[in-house]
Amino acid sequence: MLGFSQFLSQLGGLLGGAGSEFDPNSPLLWVYIVSIAIIPFFMMYAQKFQSRVILGEISKSLGKLKTMKEGARKEAVNYVKTAIRTFTSNDPATGVDRFLEYFTIMPVDLDPSGIVRKLDHIMRTRDERLRAEVRKLCSGASDQEVSKVENILEAATALNMIYKIVRHFYLMGKRTTSMFVLVQLQMVMPLLLEEAEALQKAINAFKRGQPIGDGIGPMVVGKMMFGKEKKLVAKETVYSEDEFKGRKLYLLKAEGPAGTVGRPGEAITRLAGDMGIKIDVIVMIDAALKLEGERTGDVAEGIGAAIGGIGVEKYQIEDVATRLEIPVYAVIVKQSIQDAITIMRKEIADAFEKVTNTVYSVIEDKTSEGQSVMIIGVGNTMGVGQ
Repeated sequence: MLGFSQFLSQLGGLLGGAGSEFDPNSPLLWVYIVSIAIIPFFMMYAQKFQSRVILGEISKSLGKLKTMKEGARKEAVNYVKTAIRTFTSNDPATGVDRFLEYFTIMPVDLDPSGIVRKLDHIMRTRDERLRAEVRKLCSGASDQEVSKVENILEAATALNMIYKIVRHFYLMGKRTTSMFVLVQLQMVMPLLLEEAEALQKAINAFKRGQPIGDGIGPMVVGKMMFGKEKKLVAKETVYSEDEFKGRKLYLLKAEGPAGTVGRPGEAITRLAGDMGIKIDVIVMIDAALKLEGERTGDVAEGIGAAIGGIGVEKYQIEDVATRLEIPVYAVIVKQSIQDAITIMRKEIADAFEKVTNTVYSVIEDKTSEGQSVMIIGVGNTMGVGQ
């Protein structure tokens, strides 16, 4: 039987090549031996080590989300206590906690026929129920204060949902030690943290009643209808009439300065359908998510209904436009999701004049004298009047 020194000598000869001399005490030989020895070890345990590293990173991020979630809840409770001061319950925390766990079940879509009508019904019922809960929580508060609380609670609810979903997949990955679950969660975690931080900052904007990035559309249209008669055409939605170089303008936006997006789809259905107003062109102004590398506040124009949400309002606008053969043009202001729900940045506010000029340019290019144009300012009107 070979001794250990003889084994090292032969191994050194193999590593050094035929006829070569290799010192068994050479440090390089030991590096080879250790490298060969740890390969099976890493093959057996590398995935477990990687899982533990990923779990540690996710755990830290989950802790941040928990802090944000609890902070948002505390902000909502304190705002009701200090700013409203008209809550009927001894402890508004109970009502806030009930609001945070509120959920909405989407209608069945196995048969797509009539799905938009069902979605509209579900979302209207949801909005009315939530508004009633907020009014119950803040009895006697003004409409603007109620809208502030509603927006604050919506942001807190979103943070609570993000935290619960991340915690769910974290605990599932920890219990099953599934690398597929953990890696996917690790990949999306930076995006989730960005969104959570944006929601946290949005609460301060809602508390102060300041305009947010998403309000650039209503801000432009609100300036156009300044000093003119406003008529309520749908719930929390107003319109005014104006003229521009021989064209009839119908200006439409959500009613501010309360934080609401109104019902532009229902409004245009009534104006163009029930009221029989002839509309030749629709121009929509809205915020749009920018791509990485694009500048915040850049203005672009295109074609189509520029409006977000789950699709109900967009469907209603497109349905009217298609049925009456009305071309729809869009003017957008590019911004990130963080910019859209936080206090309006200077770059977005500076785009005001350019957006206005672009809208008037579209009207001149796409219409002639005697025609009618509907201009819709899409977005949250928090802090934006008319």
